[in-house]
Amino acid sequence: MRICVLGAVVTGILSATAAWAGPVETSLRPHLRPGTVTPMDVVVMLDVPVNAIRPVLRPDTLQAKPDALIKVATSNKAFDRWIDGFRGRALAAGIKKSVFNNAFRGIQYNTDVIDKDRNQAEFKKQIWDYLDSAASPDRVSEGQKALRKHRRVLEQIERSYGVEKEVVTAVWGLESRYGTRMGDINVIEAMATLAYDGRRGVFFEKQLIAALKILQSGDVAPRNMTGSWAGAMGHTQFIPTSYLAYAVDATGDGKRDIWSKNNPADALASTAAYLKRFGWVKGMPWGLEVKVPKGFKPGNAKRMPSDWAARGVTDINGRAIKNYGSARILMPAGNAGAKFMVFKNFDVIKRYNNADAYAIGVGHLGDRIGGGPAIQAKWPRGYTPVTFEQRKEIQKRLKRKGYPLEKIDGLIGPNTVKSIKGFQASIGVKQDGFPSAELLQQLRRN
Repeated sequence: MRICVLGAVVTGILSATAAWAGPVETSLRPHLRPGTVTPMDVVVMLDVPVNAIRPVLRPDTLQAKPDALIKVATSNKAFDRWIDGFRGRALAAGIKKSVFNNAFRGIQYNTDVIDKDRNQAEFKKQIWDYLDSAASPDRVSEGQKALRKHRRVLEQIERSYGVEKEVVTAVWGLESRYGTRMGDINVIEAMATLAYDGRRGVFFEKQLIAALKILQSGDVAPRNMTGSWAGAMGHTQFIPTSYLAYAVDATGDGKRDIWSKNNPADALASTAAYLKRFGWVKGMPWGLEVKVPKGFKPGNAKRMPSDWAARGVTDINGRAIKNYGSARILMPAGNAGAKFMVFKNFDVIKRYNNADAYAIGVGHLGDRIGGGPAIQAKWPRGYTPVTFEQRKEIQKRLKRKGYPLEKIDGLIGPNTVKSIKGFQASIGVKQDGFPSAELLQQLRRN
């Protein structure tokens, strides 16, 4: 059974898809490894698996390739033996021999995938730097352009699912930069490599079986099933089990094509279906920037906005906030920096990626795409910040000095930080990696 979203037939989506999908992940990304993550209200750690739709936070993980040469898939006899053993398990799970053979034709052990899996937690990013990237001027303008281009489809999706078009667009923007960075790794090869590797073998074998079921359904050909190194696929980066459970056919062509470069409707509708499934409430904000009294300590309390108002919490302009529903106060930088009143929809976004920073990023990007203001409070950066254009100038000057920066995009990712530290070492100053006004002056002088 297929569900045509644009035909406004939306009831029964989950039963229609989940009936043949097998057990459904509780969220769309793998679980965190114990002890690898600092509290998300202080530091965002990119490229760390989290308990939601796919394994990584987005904005800067897609910025540039590592400096080292990319490793290629290689022949591995032990891996070939593992595939022979896996064949029996796949057939027992209902995969046809012809589907299996077509899917594994030319598949090899991919050492680049293993390298990425082993080095996920090396780059840490403060929340203000993460949000600088998540809602950068370029990402906002590109999102507004994408919304205009696909307005008719996004408005139909909003009517069908009750998820605002700006929110769906923001997820799209963080996950694949509006379809421009969906990943080009063969998903079967990546999942087989990770399943064989064994560190999270059970999880990735489950994803591999799900990927084979997707191929067997005819939704996509093996050569077109591409994604990230961790198996996240399409415009909004669904992992295979989540695709089986939540992806929908928005165009009515009989396929759930979340990869189509020409028409992202299936992917965008699938994202809305997922958010709706976990309780999205139309008209309720994800959150609002607020002011709190001096010495305010919210704890984990949930209260109606009117109750928070009685305790001195107002919107950024000093006004009481409408009673949208029960909310808590989130202070991601503690008493310094921006503070937010977050509602149920904030936690729904976290079902996509279980990180406060990601949910703020999606929510704030959606607000900016819709014409809303930037975050008003100043963050406790510990350095004098520069503008988006000045960050680009920093990258340009570093590249002119021979540092290996692939893109001049104003996004401060691991390669830019590494280059900043290299330059700082060359002139004998503290190697903090910060894109500061002081650094820009040093680059201009040297």
